[in-house]
Amino acid sequence: MNHSPRIRTVVSCATLVVAFGAATTACGSNSHPLAAKPYDAAGLISFNGPVEGDSSKVDPDKPLEITVKDDDERITDVTATDATGRYVSGELAADGTRWHSTSALAAGAHYTVQVSTEDEDGAQGRKSIGFDTTTPKAKKTLGVTFGPDAGEYGVGQPVTAQLSAPVKDKAARTIVERALRVDSTPAVEGGWHWVDDKTLHFRPKEYWPAHATIQAHSNLKGVKVGAGLWGGDAKPLTLTIGDQFVALTDAGTHVMTVYKNGAVINKIPITTGKPGFETRNGVKVVLSKEYLVRMRGTTVGIAEGSADSYDLPVYYATRVTWSGEYVHAAPWSVGSQGYANVSHGCTGMSTSNAAWFFNHVRVGDIVKVVNSNGAQMAAFDNGFGDWNVSWASWRNGSALMGGTPDGPPVAEKARLRPESV
Repeated sequence: MNHSPRIRTVVSCATLVVAFGAATTACGSNSHPLAAKPYDAAGLISFNGPVEGDSSKVDPDKPLEITVKDDDERITDVTATDATGRYVSGELAADGTRWHSTSALAAGAHYTVQVSTEDEDGAQGRKSIGFDTTTPKAKKTLGVTFGPDAGEYGVGQPVTAQLSAPVKDKAARTIVERALRVDSTPAVEGGWHWVDDKTLHFRPKEYWPAHATIQAHSNLKGVKVGAGLWGGDAKPLTLTIGDQFVALTDAGTHVMTVYKNGAVINKIPITTGKPGFETRNGVKVVLSKEYLVRMRGTTVGIAEGSADSYDLPVYYATRVTWSGEYVHAAPWSVGSQGYANVSHGCTGMSTSNAAWFFNHVRVGDIVKVVNSNGAQMAAFDNGFGDWNVSWASWRNGSALMGGTPDGPPVAEKARLRPESV
């Protein structure tokens, strides 16, 4: 959408050609600058040429183009919207002789186009035209599923978009990403990142503000994404954010410091992974809360009967990785909590402390591990490690910013298993 001086209802003459249609001239008869009705800037406008067998509809595959023929006239403004309020972006030539769309028209949609013109004397006119686009007889639709489920989450929760078909082409990714909208109240700086060819994550530059409302929706329906592929339905999503809750796990001092809205509300003695089973460093997002989990060493390759073997019921388990890293009750290691790292990778604490943590934390809250000798938390293949990606790198994963990464697929929930104690 391009804007120049706004419309005034005065008399003038304008000759417009829209796309492949015929030129037409229309004049008004009232020269009063505040005339009740604008003159007809183009009495007969054809958009993209008639469709065979149905002159009332146009082909959405073709761009919308508007031109003027007379040298003493120019276009000052073109606004095109569909029935849902989606705008068609476009570019107006510097001399005002031509406007063309730069975003695709949707199939099976009704559009309203307002064209404003100005002659060499500054007299202005306006024309409003409606038209419908055809629906392809056979097409494959691209569905979008937003995640997580609607509800209240912590400040670290990313918004996800799962596509029903892979999108690899850069131009197609640009169309998809431009149509996926995430709005936050209060507003934040944020962006999409292509995790793989079917998955996008959206996160702000910093954590979500406490008590924010987040709304995700798609404007992709009916829009051509690529050859034979058109945007389909997508259910909108609304999330709310709770208090800012961040648990800082220091594997070096063996203490977890818990912050609520920036203030310390608890310090908990802990134990983390021992040598050979070091806890991952980095920012993790709470994935789920499970009151009771059976943890077995055999699920992570520890031979049954070996010195490191275990098979235990574990209570107040807060999951932070798909592969099975938790914050949980570990009454068997109370003597080491606050002093030494003796676990197989999880963060252990007393049963009372684990119950307190379990009852205060929510899905989407932040657990950050520092000063461990473990590997860095992966960005996408073992939970939400999105916050370990720098903002510059995150933006490079946006098709709108020029990046089209083909990263590893997101870990399936079928991989979930208790990993360590």
